[in-house]
Amino acid sequence: MNSNTRTMDYSVSSKYKSWALIIGLLGLAVAACGLLLGVFHDDSRPVYSWLIGFSIWFSISIGILFSLMMWHVFDAGWSVIIRRQLEHAVGVFPYLGLIFAPLILIGWFGKNPGILWDWMNPSLTLPGMHETIGHDPVYLHKAGYLNLPFFTVRVIIYFLIYWIWTYKLRSNSYRMDVDSSLKHVRANRVYAAIGLPLMALVTTFAAFDFFMSLNFEWFSTMYAVWFFATSMRGGHAVTVLICAYLATYGYLRGVFNRGHLYLFGCIFLAFTVFWAYITFCQYFLIYNANIPEETFWFNLRELNADGSKSSWWWLSLLGLVLGYFLIPFLLLLFYQTKVIMKRMVLLSCWILIFFICDIYFNILPYKVEASNALGFEVMPFSISLWDVAAIVGVGGIWIWSFLNSMHKAEPIPIHDPRIEESLHAHE
Repeated sequence: MNSNTRTMDYSVSSKYKSWALIIGLLGLAVAACGLLLGVFHDDSRPVYSWLIGFSIWFSISIGILFSLMMWHVFDAGWSVIIRRQLEHAVGVFPYLGLIFAPLILIGWFGKNPGILWDWMNPSLTLPGMHETIGHDPVYLHKAGYLNLPFFTVRVIIYFLIYWIWTYKLRSNSYRMDVDSSLKHVRANRVYAAIGLPLMALVTTFAAFDFFMSLNFEWFSTMYAVWFFATSMRGGHAVTVLICAYLATYGYLRGVFNRGHLYLFGCIFLAFTVFWAYITFCQYFLIYNANIPEETFWFNLRELNADGSKSSWWWLSLLGLVLGYFLIPFLLLLFYQTKVIMKRMVLLSCWILIFFICDIYFNILPYKVEASNALGFEVMPFSISLWDVAAIVGVGGIWIWSFLNSMHKAEPIPIHDPRIEESLHAHE
C-alpha cells in the first residue's frame, strides 16, 4: 500500500474523527441533562436511557473482542486483512468505563441510589410490594454480592481486564508492523487462548451485574450466553459495515473480496441460529419450571397489569422472532445473500436495528407506581429523546476512538505470515 493512499485515507479519517467527537460529546451532553433531570426528579426513565446507550455499544465491543480472540486462537488466515479493524474497535473499552461511571456515582451520591438498580437502596419499597427491599428474603440472600462497594470494585476490575487484554492484543499486532517478528503472532495466540475463558468469565459477571441485576429477584444461568450471542451478532454487523465502507471508499479496495463476505455471511447464519436457540431455551425452561422468581421477568415482557398483551409482547413477536431471527435466517440460507455487498450491508443494518430492540427488551421493562388494584403498571416500549441522545453520544465516542486508533498502525498487518492466505480468501 503506497503512502499517498495512506495519507488520503488518514486525512479523511481525521476530518471524520473531529465530527465524531463533536457529535459524541453533544449527544452525551444532552443525555447527561436527562440523567440529571431523572436523578433530581426521581424519574428512572432518563437514567435507563444512559444505560441503554452504554449497553448497545458495550455489547458491540464485546462481540468484536470475542471475534478477535477467536480468530487468533483458531489461526483464521482469512481474517488477517480484516483484523486491524477489530483491533481499532476494541480500543474503546477505557472510554466505555468512563461512560459507565456516572451510573455508579448515582449509587454513591444520588438522592435515590436505587433509581436504576433498586437493590442499591434497601429502604426502597417497590411498586406493588408491601415491604422494603431490605426485608425481602431474596435480597437478604444476595446482599453479600449485591451491595454498592462490591459492585463498584467489580466494575473497576471488569474494565481493567478489558483494557489490559485489548492493549496487549493491539500492541503486539502493531509492533509486528515495525519489526516483522513472528513472536508477536505467537504471543497474541497465547493471550487470546488465555483471554477467551477469562473474558467469558468477566463478561458473564458483567452481564449479571449490569443487566440481570436490574431485577434482583430474577436469575437465569443462560442470561450471559444470551448476551454473548446477541453481542456477536451486533459486533459482526458493525464489522461488515466497516469493511464494506473501507472496501468501497478506503484502504480495503481490491483487498476485501467475495470470500471474506461469504465467510461473514456464514458466521451471521451460525449466530442467528445460536441466538434463537439460547433465547428459546431460556424461555422454554423458565416457562416449564413455572417458578415465580423466574416467570415474573417474562410476565413483565408479555402482559400489562390488567392482563392484556403489552407493547413488549408485540416487540418480542414482530421484532425478535420475525425481525431478528426468522427473516435473517431465511435470507442467509441463500448463497447470493452472502456474496453480494449491498445485500450484506442491508442485512447488517437490519440486524443492528433488531439488535437494539433485543437490548431494549432485556433492559427496559420495569414496574412504575399506578393507582390500580396491583399498585403498578409496566413501563411500555418507547424510544425517547434521551435514548437517541445516549445512543448517538456513545456511538460518536466509539467511532472517534476507532478513527483515532487508525493512525497508530498500518491499515492492514502487512508482515503477518498469513497475509497471502487472507488476500486470496475464497468461498
